[in-house]
Amino acid sequence: MKRCIIIGSGLGGLSCGVILARNGYQVTILEQGTQIGGCLQCFRRDGVKFETGMHFIGSAERGQTLHRLMHYLEMDNIPLSRLDKHGYDVISLSGECFRLANGRGPFIEQLSERFPHETDHIVTYYDLIEEIARASSLHSLRQADNNAAINTEYQIRSIDNVVDSIITDPILRNVLVGNLPLYAAEKGKTPFATHAFITDFYNQSAFRIPGGSDAIAHSLTDTLRRYGGDVMTRKKVTHILCDSEKATGVVTEDESHYAADLILASVHPSRLVEMLLDIPLIRPAYRARIHQLPNTTGGFAVYMKFKPGTMPYLNHNYYGYRDPSPWACEQYTDDDWPRGFLYMHMCPTVTDGSIPRFAECGELLSYMRFDEVERWKGTQVGHRGADYEAFKQAKAERLIDEANRQCPGLRAAIAAYWTSTPLTYLDYTGTEAGSMYGVAKDINKGAACHVQHKTKIPNLLLTGQNINSHGMLGVLVGTIVTCSELLTAETIYQQIKE
Repeated sequence: MKRCIIIGSGLGGLSCGVILARNGYQVTILEQGTQIGGCLQCFRRDGVKFETGMHFIGSAERGQTLHRLMHYLEMDNIPLSRLDKHGYDVISLSGECFRLANGRGPFIEQLSERFPHETDHIVTYYDLIEEIARASSLHSLRQADNNAAINTEYQIRSIDNVVDSIITDPILRNVLVGNLPLYAAEKGKTPFATHAFITDFYNQSAFRIPGGSDAIAHSLTDTLRRYGGDVMTRKKVTHILCDSEKATGVVTEDESHYAADLILASVHPSRLVEMLLDIPLIRPAYRARIHQLPNTTGGFAVYMKFKPGTMPYLNHNYYGYRDPSPWACEQYTDDDWPRGFLYMHMCPTVTDGSIPRFAECGELLSYMRFDEVERWKGTQVGHRGADYEAFKQAKAERLIDEANRQCPGLRAAIAAYWTSTPLTYLDYTGTEAGSMYGVAKDINKGAACHVQHKTKIPNLLLTGQNINSHGMLGVLVGTIVTCSELLTAETIYQQIKE
């Protein structure tokens, strides 16, 4: 039985662990933190539970892509709460709100009511989104020798370039890209294919996970252990061991040694090369390329506990923009931050499948560049000093003020709040510079932005959000890519069908 060590217990590491364990590997996952899950982690404050990275999922209705993957990974026990079909996303541009509905017919019909002169163009847009998603063998879970040429075309055209070529109304153009915070897209850089995959994912169906997304991590861990694998926390890998030809094991911070026939790293590529110091199998050019990868911007979050019975539960996500356009919110100045934000409620555990009347807690998320917090890099969580706490409070108050302007009554409903910065993401997930979504796609850099699942060292592979895309579907597609290297794609697709 081959011994497999997986570094990191995020969704990529756990899902790879389950697939390999059910196919005969002896899997051990080593997690540096006290809690498993990576971006699936949750935390409790003052009696309420908050999500940190994953807040809602798509394509999880029976027969849809994510539902099939969850079934394959034996996650049929995960509770789901469906977001409003008639408006799972609400886009607010300078105070005017637009709703996005699930499904081809409702999506087109709803937007056509607001933009009747654009009906034909909305149909063209929706059909193109669907065509791109279906053309990807990975995103449609069908075995194919290669993807259709359409995917190649839309990997090298930016979101704004394609949308502007289809849609003539400038307001509608901005509505259709109103979900930019889900993937931190940048104008003129992010491929339209990225937008297409994510939009199709949520247009199919959209759900929250009652009680928190850490249920996914615990479900996968239980399944892994059922197949004989294990997850160990407080095991930070500091070095990957190699002989003259291949990777042979890892060393953890407590100086424990783990021999392995295979090592999977579910970490940011920059963290991986740090574990490979003085390894001659890795050339300087490869190290330099990894360190030069562009990364998505970081985020600042405010986690709010509401006074009981004061905040009606929002069964949708709210994207609020001060200006008519959602673009360039990451290019803020000290004077105009925040230019936009994403506002969501957490879904508490419900036993009867009902939608709660009132929200217990919610989150505000806006962009924040790492340079704003870099001076505190290297300090310990909870011990960064009074100036850091003052910085966070000032930012939180500004973000709450902006959200309250767009959503009156929000501030009055807040009983307490807590915050996180890009430093928090760096400390808890290891992502470079606290990036929300890891390596950024940029059409101007082409292949220089692409991270291969195969490294330069035999027996050492990458998985996670950086080899394909972030989010639950993006990471699980990356899982298929990585595991196909070991089991063949044919084997995995056949198992998914069973």
